[in-house]
Amino acid sequence: MNLPSLSFSEDQAEAFDRVADALRGMGIDLENSALTPMAEGKASVLAVVGKAGSGKTMLLGSLYKALVAAGVEVVSGDYEGKRRKDRRTLAVLAPTNKAASVLRLRGVPATTIHRILYTPVYDPQYEKIAEWLAGNGPRPAVEGLTELALDRAQAFYAQVASIPGALAAAGLRGSDFIKGWKRREEPLDVGFVDESSMLDERQFDDLRAIFPTLVLFGDPAQLAPVGQSGEMVFDRLEGAARLNLSRIHRQAIGNPILDLAHALADPAIGFEAFERLVEAAAARDDRVVVAQRVDSDLMARSPVLVWRNATRIRLITAFRAAQGAPEFELLPGEPLICDGIELPLKHRKKRIDLEARGLIKGAQVIYLGPGNRDGFAKLHVVGAEEPQVSAASIIKIEKPDEAEPFIPSAARMGAAFLHGAAVTIHKAQGSQWETVQVFAPDLWAASQSGRMEAGLPLWKRLAYVAITRAEKRLLWVVRNRLGRPVQPLGVEDLRAGPAPMVLSGGED
Repeated sequence: MNLPSLSFSEDQAEAFDRVADALRGMGIDLENSALTPMAEGKASVLAVVGKAGSGKTMLLGSLYKALVAAGVEVVSGDYEGKRRKDRRTLAVLAPTNKAASVLRLRGVPATTIHRILYTPVYDPQYEKIAEWLAGNGPRPAVEGLTELALDRAQAFYAQVASIPGALAAAGLRGSDFIKGWKRREEPLDVGFVDESSMLDERQFDDLRAIFPTLVLFGDPAQLAPVGQSGEMVFDRLEGAARLNLSRIHRQAIGNPILDLAHALADPAIGFEAFERLVEAAAARDDRVVVAQRVDSDLMARSPVLVWRNATRIRLITAFRAAQGAPEFELLPGEPLICDGIELPLKHRKKRIDLEARGLIKGAQVIYLGPGNRDGFAKLHVVGAEEPQVSAASIIKIEKPDEAEPFIPSAARMGAAFLHGAAVTIHKAQGSQWETVQVFAPDLWAASQSGRMEAGLPLWKRLAYVAITRAEKRLLWVVRNRLGRPVQPLGVEDLRAGPAPMVLSGGED
C-alpha cells in the first residue's frame, strides 16, 4: 500500500508512524494492507495533542484514508451491518454535531459520540435497502418503492454515505424505517475522537469500554470540562501514549487569527498588551476587526462569545429587542442552545430518541416555528445530517435581574433550550463559525479577577478558545453596545432537509 503522499512535518510523520505501529499491534497493518481478526483482551489508548494550526485534523484525515485503503470499514451512527469475525472497523467521533460536521465538510465521515452509543433499529423491510447500499446484500425488491426510487437512494449514497439520507432521497421519512434506538452493548474496534478536550471522565470510560483501540485528538490549550479542575482526559497519558504536535504549518503561518491565539502563550503578555496586538493585526489584515459594538445580524447564526452569564443574558435581551421579537413568543430564525433533556429515568427510550437525533447538551438549534402538537417545536439542529426535527421542547428565555425565565414553549417533558444569540466560551468549545464575535469586556473582567486554570491565567485560556472558534474572520468587540440589525430574522438560509421527523419527547 502507498501511504499518504501529503507533505507531513517531522512531528506529524512521527505521530502517523506511532499510530500505525499501535494499529499494527492490534492487527491492522497500514503499510501492507493486511488485516487480522481483532484479538480479545488487548487495548490501546493514544492521544495526539497540539494547538490550533498544528495539523491534528490533517493527520486524522490521513489516518482515516489509510485505514479505508487497508480495508477497514467505516461505522457511522446511521446503520451498522452484520458482524463478521474478520471485519475490522473504524468510527470517527466528535462530542457535538457541529464538531462532527466540521470533519464531514473535510471529507471525513464523522458522527457524534451519542450516535455511536445509541444505534438505530431498522424496520426489517428497509434494512434490506441498508444492507444493499452498504455493499452487503443484493438489490432488494421493496413493496411501495419503485426502481427509480431505489436508483435515487443509490445515487445519493454514492455522494454522501448516509443511510437515512439515501432513504429520504427515495421518498421515505425517518419514522418509516427507524423503529427505535438501542444502547450499544457489543464493542466496536478502532475509534478516533476529535475535540477530545471536551470529554469528561464518564464519556472517556464509555469510549474505552466500546473501543479496544482509541485515538484521541485534542488541544491542550483549551478549557477543560467543568468540574475537572482544569485537567483533560488525555493529560494522564504519558510517554509513547501521548504524541505532541508542536509545529505550526504553512497554511497557519501568517493567519492573523492563529497568530493572536499563539501569542497568548507568551507569559509576558498581559491583557492590555494583547489588545494592542489585536489592534495591530486589524490595521494590517481585514480578517481581524476591532468592533465598537456587537453585530446583531451575526448573532442570529454565530453567537457572541462571553465569559459571564450576566453578560450573556443582557446581550440576548438586547438582541431580541433589536430584532423586534415579541416578549412572550419566539420568532422563526431565533437561535437556541440545547440545555439537556428533562425526562425521568423511566422514559429512557424517549431520551435516546432525542439525543440520537442530535438534541444533546450544547447542540446549536434554530427555531423554525411551533410544532403541530402543544408543547412541540419545529427545530433545525445545526450540523446534524438530518437537521429538521419536531420535538417536545421546554424553551427558556432568561431576563436580566429576574430569577425565573420566561418559557414560550412548555412541554411537560422533553428537550430543554436556552437562547443562543450569546453563549459562554465554555459552551462554544467544539464549534466553529466563519465569523466569530468575542466580547472583550468580559475577557478584561476575567483578567482583573486574577483567576488561574491549570497554571495559566483564566483570561488567556478563554481568549484562546474564543479566538480559535473563528474560521475566517474575528470581531474583537470592545464596547458594551449592540448595533441595529440590517435584515429581519428568517429561516431562508437553512437548506431544506428531509421531511421533519416527529420525536416523542415525553408527551404521552
